[in-house]
Amino acid sequence: MASAVVLAGCGPNGAAGGGGSAEKPNAAYQEELIQKLIDAKPGDVISIPAGVYAIDKGLSLEVDGVTIRGAGMDKTILSFKGQTAGAEGLLVNASNFTIEDLALEDAKGDALKVNEGENIVIRRVRAEWTGGPKTSNGAYGLYPVQVKNLLIEDSVAIGASDAGIYVGQSQNVVVRRNRAEFNVAGIEIENTQQADVYDNLATNNTGGILVFNMPNLKVPGFGARVFRNKVVGNNTGNFGRKGTAVASVPAGTGVIINSNDKVEIFDNEIGANQTANVIVSSFFSAGYKATEGVAETFDPYPEAISVHGNRFAPGGNKPDGVDLQALRVAMFGLNGRLPDVLWDGYVDAKKLKGGKPDPALAICVDNGAAQVLNADGPNKYKAPKVVSLACKLDPLPAANVAAAGPIPSESRIPAPGGQ
Repeated sequence: MASAVVLAGCGPNGAAGGGGSAEKPNAAYQEELIQKLIDAKPGDVISIPAGVYAIDKGLSLEVDGVTIRGAGMDKTILSFKGQTAGAEGLLVNASNFTIEDLALEDAKGDALKVNEGENIVIRRVRAEWTGGPKTSNGAYGLYPVQVKNLLIEDSVAIGASDAGIYVGQSQNVVVRRNRAEFNVAGIEIENTQQADVYDNLATNNTGGILVFNMPNLKVPGFGARVFRNKVVGNNTGNFGRKGTAVASVPAGTGVIINSNDKVEIFDNEIGANQTANVIVSSFFSAGYKATEGVAETFDPYPEAISVHGNRFAPGGNKPDGVDLQALRVAMFGLNGRLPDVLWDGYVDAKKLKGGKPDPALAICVDNGAAQVLNADGPNKYKAPKVVSLACKLDPLPAANVAAAGPIPSESRIPAPGGQ
């Protein structure tokens, strides 16, 4: 009944900021900033004073040990609205890099990309497209990729046509106290190992928080903990570019796990997401195809997934797509809702023990009264049904990021009594 496309695609809480600036941009400062980036030496702090600065070409930094510091994410604003050159707003290929207290607005492509560095701190940075959600906006707001030891905190991402905060192919990651709003994917953790995502606000995105493994990347992701987040009202229509993985994310999704292993979703407030509060899915029900050769290490099945201790508010009342709408009415009535957790039903037959999944690889939903809908993907969605996935897995360890200090290793789940 439900098609493959609709289940999954391929994302004081939050910080102040957003909305852009009405101040006329200063066009004269650009050359001074470019020269500072060219002349930078390890240990330098590049201070950018308060003001709105017009930047018409991409900026870059390739020196280790540099800090870029503004006067505040609503006081120091680099406006790329007139950008005519460069694929990003700011591209950094360096380690021991910190950027803080500034905004990057209306970049032609990605707002901030940090590539192949270690010990990266992104703090109180706002990446925003001020014209609202548009397919023509840049793909990524904050975009660290292939990095180790990463901290993103107290930042804001608005209007990205792919992911507001995206961490890809990285190791040892902390993403905390950020706000992601009006992006296709609010926060996305992709092919990344050991990531802690907590105390964030994801709202008004197409999908709130995504934990994915993509098939054409060599390094598989695992070990993500998503906890103490507020993931509510992510119902913005999907405005991603056709052919991209996130273009198939159904509007109205809170948290999506796709083809990833050892993921723990706990102690979150998740609700008012009109398709589902949580989706657990395999590559087989994702609405995208591998554009290049599938990596030998790619495992299409989600395994060792634990969903527990979350506070679910009603969702699933207006799922995205005709098939899911018809499924909702057929199974739960005209005024009914889809369950909090949707699972496509795929398991790896090669790993079954006695015809049953290996307990260590199980999908466990031990979340009070929360129900699970098995969409019956392996049988072409012919017989979806509500199932019990009640089981427990050992807690995952905290990420190890020195700049983040101590990371909570246990949840703050209230006493039993609710979902």
